[in-house]
Amino acid sequence: MIIYTDGACFGNPGPMGAGIVFVKEGKTIAEESIPLGEGTNNRAEYLAVIHAIKKAKEMGETDVVLRSDSSLIINQLRGEFRIKDPELRKLKGEIDLLLGDMLVRFEWVSREENGEADALSKKAAEMNK
Repeated sequence: MIIYTDGACFGNPGPMGAGIVFVKEGKTIAEESIPLGEGTNNRAEYLAVIHAIKKAKEMGETDVVLRSDSSLIINQLRGEFRIKDPELRKLKGEIDLLLGDMLVRFEWVSREENGEADALSKKAAEMNK
């Protein structure tokens, strides 16, 4: 399964939203647009990943490619960048626990390749206004 995630924030901090697109065998099988309350853009990105992993587990997936257009988040999730913000470190720890025995590969994609998740995240952030 391939999962595209994006987090949006209007203002920083401001209203947040997550957009997630689940693709299996080349077809979109589910989409989510999740209002996340108030926070920062990086928090929104992390929460989108958390929601995506939880949903993938509910679907019974054990082998996932998770894609995002946030190079910071992808590099932090891969362990290539340090996480300075204590709140983001906590969210990364939550992701690590969620993964358990799942195989998840984190990949960066361009903003254009992540357009559907981006639109869903902005729609969700709008719901908080």
